[in-house]
Amino acid sequence: MTAYLYQRLRLQFDLQYEGIEWGSDLSAIAQTPDHLLWFGSDEATSIECLSPLNSSTFGNHRSFPLNQIFPDIDPEQGEVDIEGLKYNEGYIWVVGSHSSKRSKAKGKKVNKGELVEIEREPNRYLLGRIPVQNSALVQRSQDLTAACLQREGTSNRLMVALAEDEMLGSIISSNLPSKDNGFDIEGIAVSEDRIFLGLRGPVLRGIAILLELKVKAENGILELQPIGKEDQLYRQHFLDLGGMGIRDLCWHGEDLLVLAGPTMDLDGTISVYRLPDPLDLKANRLASLDNEKLAFLFEIPHSLGGDRAEGIIPYTTDWGDQALLAVYDSPHPNRVLKPGDVLADLWKL
Repeated sequence: MTAYLYQRLRLQFDLQYEGIEWGSDLSAIAQTPDHLLWFGSDEATSIECLSPLNSSTFGNHRSFPLNQIFPDIDPEQGEVDIEGLKYNEGYIWVVGSHSSKRSKAKGKKVNKGELVEIEREPNRYLLGRIPVQNSALVQRSQDLTAACLQREGTSNRLMVALAEDEMLGSIISSNLPSKDNGFDIEGIAVSEDRIFLGLRGPVLRGIAILLELKVKAENGILELQPIGKEDQLYRQHFLDLGGMGIRDLCWHGEDLLVLAGPTMDLDGTISVYRLPDPLDLKANRLASLDNEKLAFLFEIPHSLGGDRAEGIIPYTTDWGDQALLAVYDSPHPNRVLKPGDVLADLWKL
């Protein structure tokens, strides 16, 4: 089933900031109660904000550098690779990919040295929350305080815990890059002290992985709390998304909407699924269409080499209708009105 395109929203970014062509690689989106839209890019170390100008246009671009909130973020150490962004109870939550990367082959001849080189950028290992005050991101606001998982070496506490996992540990220790079906977080959803993280990779025998964490904040640090058996610091849930990985997550009522797409760097089906009552999920269970623990909603069209939906949020139109707002990485030229001025889609729910 293909989605019904309800409306398009115009997103006007300022190209002057940091010389980045904003809007060309949107990888995450959130909305706050004041109707502001917040965006993450996989090429930056900041969170972007647009304000509503009218019923179909957002502009007045503002940028909030993450190193002004989290001292461990060093713009000289590469991008944060923001892949998840969501609002919950006064905070914007942000997660980086937590992935390593392989250099791209360039030119007409493959240089094996380029393909052999694998990098781990410390900025990518960010999972944190940022208070929102007066339509701005701040380090502290009344009883709200910014916090993030503590760094451990070039990664963080979550990766240290997962490195001991009988299934994911070997993949993490191998340093397999994200675009090679390696470890790659894309998507976050938060409910009180529970955090769900979607994995774009690895997809194992066609099955995608959803991580569930429980956290407690203390002195600016998010501490992982026991949530699994034997004081395990995470739970794993398995989703049969037809061989696809998770590209984003968002709440719709008490259910979780899952944006699914290819794990590898290729064009392929992009679909939206509904996962009912994720807060009641038991660890290590499989959700699929066959066992009716997962429901397929619709496909989002893509184009050759572009229009890859990477961020979704529920969105209420001016007429009170429920829609799903999707933003895209590598937008098709038909979606780009001019540099920095792109169209996002509202799909009818």
